[in-house]
Amino acid sequence: MLSKILRPDSKGRITLGHLADGVSGYLVTETKDHKLILEPRVEIPAHEKWLFDNKIALSKVRKGLEDSAKGRVASKGDFSQYADDRID
Repeated sequence: MLSKILRPDSKGRITLGHLADGVSGYLVTETKDHKLILEPRVEIPAHEKWLFDNKIALSKVRKGLEDSAKGRVASKGDFSQYADDRID
């Protein structure tokens, strides 16, 4: 567990420095005894949200990534017929 004293500047801001690497925001919770709990958050593009909402598709993507990382690739194919070249 990391303990560190952070001092606010004259405007009450606290800089997290490297603790914020890869984080786009924080959920802040204030406890009854006035402790602040910061939960790091990362955002995804709206057009990718469907994948995280579709548990079946997400599990298949994760399985595919795991298989690929372990070198389990059946064959390489040409999927250009399925390409949608429109830019949304």
